[in-house]
Amino acid sequence: MQKSKKDKWVTEFIHKSLQKRSPYTGRFAPSPTGPLHFGSLIAALASYLDARAASGCWLVRIEDIDPPREQPGASDLILKALDVYGLHWDGEVLYQHQRLGAYRDTLAALKGEALAYPCICTRKELASYLPNYPGFCRSRTDAGCPELAHAIRFNAMDQVVVFQDRIQKEQSFSLEELGDFVVFRKDGLFAYQLAVVVDDEHQGVTDIVRGIDLIDSTPRQITLQKALGFHTPRYAHLPVITNEFGDKLSKQNKAAALPLKNPEPTLWLAMKALGLPVDSAIRNGSVEEMLIWAQQHWSLSPLQQQTSIPEASLTLD
Repeated sequence: MQKSKKDKWVTEFIHKSLQKRSPYTGRFAPSPTGPLHFGSLIAALASYLDARAASGCWLVRIEDIDPPREQPGASDLILKALDVYGLHWDGEVLYQHQRLGAYRDTLAALKGEALAYPCICTRKELASYLPNYPGFCRSRTDAGCPELAHAIRFNAMDQVVVFQDRIQKEQSFSLEELGDFVVFRKDGLFAYQLAVVVDDEHQGVTDIVRGIDLIDSTPRQITLQKALGFHTPRYAHLPVITNEFGDKLSKQNKAAALPLKNPEPTLWLAMKALGLPVDSAIRNGSVEEMLIWAQQHWSLSPLQQQTSIPEASLTLD
């Protein structure tokens, strides 16, 4: 049986990816919307330690495909902070703005298999349904709205996605409840869900360690991976660090940037937040010594089924 154009494209894509895949490849993929803060240090450190403890590769990817939200110079600040905190990555940094052709090809493949469709719905029309999508435009085709402003949504086909999270245990999500999600935005930008799936496959990522605030992105990404014939990584969703109001530390909540001088106390607190059995002797070590010790003592066990950690509970005492 002759392969379709899409099948040949997927086969070639997978072959190239498998050539690059190591037994363990992790990644840290920040958006350059500002400098790293303590919450993002937790995610970077956990991802780094999980990779190094497994003798694996650790990659850094700058997810810079949303110019309106990006802050000039933020990419360089992020990389500088990682370097100051001893989180040295393997290979070259991947910048998503250089990968638009791969996203375009993937979107064309999805549309060619009728797995993506144009959506002309406005935010006002969807206000009472968000963040879910009720499928109003599922029957539309490109021919139906060539000149109307529209996004492109992936048809998730109301699947139920079940996966084993290494921290949060078994997770089950109904895509009927989450709704079909955007893969190409109305403003002409590729959406996060599409770009992250394409790049994780391209980079041969086997393990993803990130905050639990992204856990509802995982079933969306798994449905895309399956539709494209891609590998599905293992996932571990970390508890997030919260401020005095119970909100996740974030750039939107004006979380303070990581100090770039004297990083050892902040790194020690991050290790403590991750459940590592830190003591005063480790606290007095250099960044390099602290990270070597952390790799030797790394485990996800202390974090099991935790969803948040108050920043106020983390002290140098």
